[in-house]
Amino acid sequence: MSETATPQSAPAEFRTPEQEQALKGRGVAPADELALDDINPLNAHLFRESRWQRYFERLRNEDPVHLNEIETAGRYWSVTKYDDIKAVEVDWETFSSARGITLGFRHGVEPPQLMGPVVPPFISMDPPEHGVQRRSVQPAAAPRNLRKLESLIRERTCGVLDSLPVGETFDWVDTVSIELTTLMLATLFDFPLEDRRKLTRWSDIVFAIPEPGGVVESMEQKRTELGECAEYFGRLFEERRTNPGDDLVSMLAHGEATRDRSPIQHLGNLLLLIVGGNDTTRNTMSGSVYAFHQFPDQHDKLVADPSLIKNMVPEVIRWQTPLSYMRRSATRDCELGGKQIKKHDQLLMWYVSGNRDEDVFKNANDLDIERPNAVRHLSFGWGIHFCMGSRLAELQLRVLWEEILERFGRIELQEEPERVFSSFVNGYSHLPVKLTRR
Repeated sequence: MSETATPQSAPAEFRTPEQEQALKGRGVAPADELALDDINPLNAHLFRESRWQRYFERLRNEDPVHLNEIETAGRYWSVTKYDDIKAVEVDWETFSSARGITLGFRHGVEPPQLMGPVVPPFISMDPPEHGVQRRSVQPAAAPRNLRKLESLIRERTCGVLDSLPVGETFDWVDTVSIELTTLMLATLFDFPLEDRRKLTRWSDIVFAIPEPGGVVESMEQKRTELGECAEYFGRLFEERRTNPGDDLVSMLAHGEATRDRSPIQHLGNLLLLIVGGNDTTRNTMSGSVYAFHQFPDQHDKLVADPSLIKNMVPEVIRWQTPLSYMRRSATRDCELGGKQIKKHDQLLMWYVSGNRDEDVFKNANDLDIERPNAVRHLSFGWGIHFCMGSRLAELQLRVLWEEILERFGRIELQEEPERVFSSFVNGYSHLPVKLTRR
């Protein structure tokens, strides 16, 4: 990696529209100081600074299907109300996933190939291809497999929690959230445990926006490291072709729809599974700690009645919303929320906004572990793209809090968390805490 590499020095043709917007977004004004037409929530600084809430509140109240247009991306709509998001999710024939899940280039402009002939992941496919590809790895999330995994998850959770320093400040993100999710990912891939932090690194760089001192500093660095990911998994694929197991690599290597692919062609699905198993769960684990810091009365309720963990899990997932949005592209002219959507327009379904919709969730900005409709959250998507690993994520979060309550009193935040520089991943990079034993 060049020591002088910066987003500005990276070739512009390799920067996505989302990255271009991030580079221009510093110093954005508070939501109430902007004219409605000037509001563009696709700004990574809003999420790093945790200032996105009022932006989406204004859009939900004043312009629920909101148009922005920039040169690189063309026209794109922010869909911010719960019911409108669901309407887009379920109508895959009108609102396609096939051109990607994050803001992309305007129609007619082919996106640059960062890694050569990578086949899109199944989340960026429509039926019937989507279902065929997804079925190759679906067994990993089957209830029977989850029952087998629970004892291992609990054993590892206990081991991590028992090793934590008491009365000393440490980083919850790295020591607990990343460690537990990376151990789980390594198990699902049958990945060498000694190299498991490579999975964390690859997950971090997938949607990272290049910036000086950031997760990656240039697109060249990103391309190099993703190439290393493809090479590493290429060796695993060769091993599993002759010696298969019950892991995700074996499922892809022997699946009817995926077995004839080269390692680089598998990279899209591999990165989808890595991010899906890492970013979402780890940021909800961290988000749960921060949520109880913000709402200590809810922590007191949980301590008094641990049976509330069952409902606390979906409520924390709603409140945190680890992936802020997903994109679709219109296949025809149509109408949504009274707005005229043109063929090829992009639509950003803002889960982070739909989960704060007061028409569905009363006092939606509050954490309420007794919320009666918490399971209706949109954090796992809806329809055919509903998150395949949702039950595993819920299992990991439930076990974590069952074991926390056995060991610790309140988890005390020592300073405000540092957040990820992304408008797609809504997460934490550093969460300093201190523990006391019960």
